[in-house]
Amino acid sequence: MSYARTVEIDGHIIDSGTMQRCFGAVMDLGGSFDVEAFDVGTHEEAESYCRMTVSADDEATLQAIVHELHQNGAVLEDPSDVTLVAAPADKVVPPDFYSTTNHPTEVLYDGEWIDVERIEMDCALIVEPDGDPSGGPRAATKVLDAVEEGDLVATDESGIRVNPPERPRGTSGAFGFMQGGVSSERPSESTIREVAAELHRVKASGGSVMVVPGPAVIHSGAGEALADLVAAGYVDALSAGNGFATHDLERSLYGTSLGMDVETLEHPRKGHKHHIWTISEIIRAGGIEAAVEQGLITEGVMYECVEHDVSTVLAGSIRDDGPLPDTITDAVEAQDAIRDQAHEADIVLMLATLLHSVAVGNCLPSTTKTVCVDINPATVTQLLDRGSAQAVGMVTDIGTFVPTLAEFVLDGDGDPVAEVGEDR
Repeated sequence: MSYARTVEIDGHIIDSGTMQRCFGAVMDLGGSFDVEAFDVGTHEEAESYCRMTVSADDEATLQAIVHELHQNGAVLEDPSDVTLVAAPADKVVPPDFYSTTNHPTEVLYDGEWIDVERIEMDCALIVEPDGDPSGGPRAATKVLDAVEEGDLVATDESGIRVNPPERPRGTSGAFGFMQGGVSSERPSESTIREVAAELHRVKASGGSVMVVPGPAVIHSGAGEALADLVAAGYVDALSAGNGFATHDLERSLYGTSLGMDVETLEHPRKGHKHHIWTISEIIRAGGIEAAVEQGLITEGVMYECVEHDVSTVLAGSIRDDGPLPDTITDAVEAQDAIRDQAHEADIVLMLATLLHSVAVGNCLPSTTKTVCVDINPATVTQLLDRGSAQAVGMVTDIGTFVPTLAEFVLDGDGDPVAEVGEDR
């Protein structure tokens, strides 16, 4: 006995590699496909269409195949409305609930496709029949912890359409579609210049830049350059850990980072105590903002964030000293705060931190431009593999990357406004 379903796929499915992935998924899972219609776009702007029947020897295999095709944008032929089941209790979803991808998604409700808001991977998909301000239906993602009893949760994949990012019609420089590859041998200066140009474009269009820095930014001496970017208005949100903030503040108070003088590389007497003394002084002052207002902290990234009202989230971990009074120690509360920042970001710079970069990456739609920089190629690969279609990965010293980026940004390299002679 054979089980079969017919699916449809349309869009720029050839040059974006969608058809190759779909055919490969069917064969890898032990199924078969029969292409019933294939209309190929005849020029770069024209879309293509494919209708095919996929089959397997057992229903479980067929479901697995349909699931993989769905992740790549396929929909069942003549789809029906999304199936909704009420959550039986707070934080409890139906056993077969639909787990979201990070791609733009739509649901078919009452015969109409509606966009899913706040798209994020590994969430439940909730439909509110009259949740839109106009009184119409609204669909949005919710993390499991936020699901409330009675929420209408989407189940299965019927009536749900995923729209993976497609190859842009024009050139896109360093942010090329699904570049994916990571190499320390690529020309870094030209790539950094393109990142700088993208920051100019984002700010010129009123967009938001999010930075996710690790303590190595401070240890390497790059903190001053990052502070310059904050002061110049090129950072709208900063998401980091207790360690990053502590060592940045330590540098302002004692001129050291983890007890080492960043300028001379010397270790002053009792320098190993500087970070814990720093935490104590910030607690005594009542927090980072209070320490800035009192004149205790006079320079650095956190100082500039306070001075320029940058949205800042410090998320704690089990190994934190102190922690600083500004650090959010409740993991769920910290996730929610990061999530709010991530959904507003148009470009994210992930700088030498795996832990916090993965946390932010989990919250990002696949359409958000992402820059991942680390000296460890495994870190960059892991971050890029989380699904951004427009990502830059650089294996390089963070102490070189940030100052070079700041130089290009602040000198106007690639700035479309500066290049035509207009005032910023």
